[in-house]
Amino acid sequence: MAMAKAKFLFISILFLLMIAAKASAEKRFSSDKANNILRELEEDFDTEEEEYYDHEIEEEEEEELVPWRSERGSKVLVNVDSFGAVGDGVSDDTKAFEDAWKQVCSTPKSVLLVPRGRQYLVNATKFSGPCAGRLIVQIEGTIIAPEDPKSWDPKLGRIWLDFSNITKVSFQGNGIIDGSGSKWWAASCKKNKSNPCKGAPSALTIASSSAVRVKGLTIQNSQQMHFVISKSDSVRIIDVKVSAPEDSPNTDGIHITESTNVVLQNCKIGTGDDCISIVNASSNIKMKGIYCGPGHGISIGSLGKDHSIGIVTKVVVDNAFIRGTTNGLRIKTWQGGSGYVQSIRYQNVRMEDVSYPIIIDQFYCDSPTSCQNQTSAVAISEIMYKNISGTSKSREAMKFACSDTVPCSNIVLNNVNLERKDGTAEAYCNSAIGFGYGLVQPSVEACLTSSDKRIISSIAEEDDAGDVVGRSSSSSQEDYLIHTEL
Repeated sequence: MAMAKAKFLFISILFLLMIAAKASAEKRFSSDKANNILRELEEDFDTEEEEYYDHEIEEEEEEELVPWRSERGSKVLVNVDSFGAVGDGVSDDTKAFEDAWKQVCSTPKSVLLVPRGRQYLVNATKFSGPCAGRLIVQIEGTIIAPEDPKSWDPKLGRIWLDFSNITKVSFQGNGIIDGSGSKWWAASCKKNKSNPCKGAPSALTIASSSAVRVKGLTIQNSQQMHFVISKSDSVRIIDVKVSAPEDSPNTDGIHITESTNVVLQNCKIGTGDDCISIVNASSNIKMKGIYCGPGHGISIGSLGKDHSIGIVTKVVVDNAFIRGTTNGLRIKTWQGGSGYVQSIRYQNVRMEDVSYPIIIDQFYCDSPTSCQNQTSAVAISEIMYKNISGTSKSREAMKFACSDTVPCSNIVLNNVNLERKDGTAEAYCNSAIGFGYGLVQPSVEACLTSSDKRIISSIAEEDDAGDVVGRSSSSSQEDYLIHTEL
């Protein structure tokens, strides 16, 4: 009898040891899985300065050019005044700019100079390459567009100053590009609903180009978008200022489409629409030292309109200040689209008086009529918010309005502290999967769901400040998910 009891006790202890060993292994696996998610995000978004341009633009072209000294270095100076430009703000200087461009584009290591102290009236123009070699466009004066939309060339209805098929070109100076957009805004359907909705010109466009640098310029009062980077690679925007009135419709600051390896650094943007918008087929976009406001914030999208495919990957926003905007950090997609937004990192961002500081909206609907519910959607995953703080004007400081059929996944929040001046800030989630750790305020504990709750507990044990979350979200409110443009 005693032998039987001893044998039973031995088997019981052995069984308990096996269970403990299995639990320990599962815990290690869970911890490894969590760390892998975070490690992948960290590796994808190293924000150290990457010199895309060391092999593209020589050091001598980084120097500021003294515009009135053609003998500087071996550069050839091409002054628009030498081609008949008047610069009185009234005379049409378009042909002078076109002729000067032809000359500079065909001359290696040349400089196109727009002198300071003058205003040059220029109509919609295409400045095309390829050009003979490295060149500089030195803008010190002001370039202005015609004010009246009726005088615009209908064949160039969506552009004003359009540069395409250029390589190793530097735009620089203290000059101004002014779109004279007030009459275009007044004719917008968003200003007057009886007007037809139609497109308008973008002030400055860089298209189908590579190794382009833009530094120090001011772009203001565009007819619609201010600065478009399209189908281009290796573009760096430094110390650029973009401005338009808060009520000017569709005046995005910097719009990036179908482009890769774009850096925006130390830019100040305030407009009537998105400060920065990133749309389809764009990847490896880095923004650092951004001031945004007024406007609609820093946006990815919109994507997926009219059942289209939208893909945006590897985007970093690091060290930004967003003030007085309708949105802060926003991802917006239409129902019915396809594709994905993946590997996005927002870090070191301060917001003040922002209506919706953090928002993912898979029900975006910028339409005069309500949008129909659809099952397909642009998938959104691997989104990280780190060191985000500030104040929200609305109750919903964080809103993750995701598709029931294509939920948002792998949303990670770390050190997020958003408060409301009057009242309590809240987080709203629908079909959003992820977790938070460290300080996360407002709490997303009853909001985000986790695909593996063991990830949450393992991080909490390893992080001294871990306030990690992972409970099921409350039931969705269908009418709350339909959004229109703010």
